[in-house]
Amino acid sequence: MIKPVKKRFDLTVKEPGRTVSQTFEMDKTIVSVKGLLVTSDMDDMLYYRGSQRIEINKMELFPENYESKLLMSGINVAPGSRYYNLGNINPGNGQVRLEYTDNENPKAEFKPYRVSLYLDCEMDDAL
Repeated sequence: MIKPVKKRFDLTVKEPGRTVSQTFEMDKTIVSVKGLLVTSDMDDMLYYRGSQRIEINKMELFPENYESKLLMSGINVAPGSRYYNLGNINPGNGQVRLEYTDNENPKAEFKPYRVSLYLDCEMDDAL
């Protein structure tokens, strides 16, 4: 049976002006990725300082230096509309690669923060 599921992957940014990257594994029961959302425990850091490169199954979805503020959602957006629509991407090998870069910006003084990538997925629990 196909059912919706949200997956979360976290990176910790510990130093200013650095790139942090990690490859995550999705569950083998994920059959498609419908959308994504980027958020943080310190939204101002993500909005003013962040950019990233995101790929799923070695397919680049967002190129290097794609600004985080373009993938964020505010509280005034309906919960069902918060994810960036990807259609139905085949997860293939189930690998998600996130390369996040903290960029210097005087509007937000650096403090360590968490960056979270949420994926809106479909899971087949029969697998």
